[in-house]
Amino acid sequence: MQGEFADYWQSAQALANNLKQITNNKMENKNFNIVITGVGGQGLITLLDIISKAAFNKGLDVKTSELHGLSQRGGSVSVYIRFGEKVYSPMVPKAQANLVLALEFQEALGGLEFANKETIFIINNYQTPTLGESASLKHVEDNIKLATRKIFTMPFSAICEKELDNSVVVGVAMLGFVVLKGFLPLSKEEIVEAIKETMPEKFWELNLKALELLTGNQ
Repeated sequence: MQGEFADYWQSAQALANNLKQITNNKMENKNFNIVITGVGGQGLITLLDIISKAAFNKGLDVKTSELHGLSQRGGSVSVYIRFGEKVYSPMVPKAQANLVLALEFQEALGGLEFANKETIFIINNYQTPTLGESASLKHVEDNIKLATRKIFTMPFSAICEKELDNSVVVGVAMLGFVVLKGFLPLSKEEIVEAIKETMPEKFWELNLKALELLTGNQ
């Protein structure tokens, strides 16, 4: 990563290198729990479909749910993905999330009840315009740090807009970062196959570019 985003990348790289035990790409007979938060129109359901399809293709039991219903553009949305040898409920138990992806930084607070000291937060430094009072990024990060120090905040939307001229694929770019760092027990190849199975072919090129956006920085 070059230019204006280099500092974000270097900070994220340093933190990732300091996390000695993330997933090691092993399920170890435990369920892997993901919480994705954001607002309607950011592609949370698409992200849910990609991850759940990749896990299913791997032979894992998969359960998903969308707690906040309508996914209307601009409204808060949270989705949940659980996969493992055997999953009995689609709901992520409180304080048992392995990974929280926040596509809008204020919405990261919605994942806090599912966090523990090992939970990894990936936060998009992007704020949806609002007429009401807004929480600052510092306020959000300070609250999350009460539960976990494993927080990665990057301007994923800005990076997508600059590099791809399109920020609608921000979730896929974040997914690429997660796979690159080994925070998800699914391979890049499995994610690529899932993208091709869940999307019409006309969308493959843009989404595969988004997936690759940060993988050239190893």
